[in-house]
Amino acid sequence: AKRSLLTEGAGVPVGLDHAGANLNDHKLLKGTLDSIPIKRPKPTAKSPQGICLDKAYDNSQTRELVAKYKLTPHIRTRKEEIDLKAMRPDWKARRWVVEACHSWLNRNRAILIRWSKKDENHLALLMLASGLIAFKKTRAASLKTALVAV
Repeated sequence: AKRSLLTEGAGVPVGLDHAGANLNDHKLLKGTLDSIPIKRPKPTAKSPQGICLDKAYDNSQTRELVAKYKLTPHIRTRKEEIDLKAMRPDWKARRWVVEACHSWLNRNRAILIRWSKKDENHLALLMLASGLIAFKKTRAASLKTALVAV
């Protein structure tokens, strides 16, 4: 199985789509963007919205789709990120938060090894695990602010 995941800056899952492993990554992008459950604020010239993608999304179909959603694509290879990190040690790769979220999803055995045969059941497990990640992240953030306030 293949999954496409959209996270916000702190790594909380916002959008999710899945399909068979024989599908290209960029074909899951529309489903991932459509699965965002909350309404996005409108991007403006003063506050544009970007989306970080890897080299698998570097094609004209993806650029057209991202333009329809009024997002600015940031597409880099891993080598480019490694070179930037070597030049500026304080630089952080933006794509790392998505890879970390995939890792957190893989901590659930039923997701790491797909036991469910029905797509609906697998999607439900992915959504449940994403909800748990969001809950843990918000709880950790609220505990952190409570400790700072004391």
